[in-house]
Amino acid sequence: MKNFADIMKKAQQMQQKMTDMQKELESAEVTGAAGAGMVQAVMTGDGKARKVSIDPSVAQDTEVLEDLLVVAINDARQKADELVAQKTDAMKSGLNLPFKLPF
Repeated sequence: MKNFADIMKKAQQMQQKMTDMQKELESAEVTGAAGAGMVQAVMTGDGKARKVSIDPSVAQDTEVLEDLLVVAINDARQKADELVAQKTDAMKSGLNLPFKLPF
């Protein structure tokens, strides 16, 4: 039963690390950009939009602005996903579980 107790202890450690990681991601920010930085989107690590910045020079052409906003938001989302993957990998590597996690 010692193995089972060790697995349960590691599972509790993993649960605490997941909770800590989620809190960290809620406050972490990433910035996506488009049009050489003329449009920027700031997003939290858990995918919530925080801010959009638009250079006045692109504000006149709504079609271009719409395209740049989509690119900036998608760029921020990709960076948020990469941050989550990085944090998840770091969390998993410290656990030394005797089985592979499904994420």
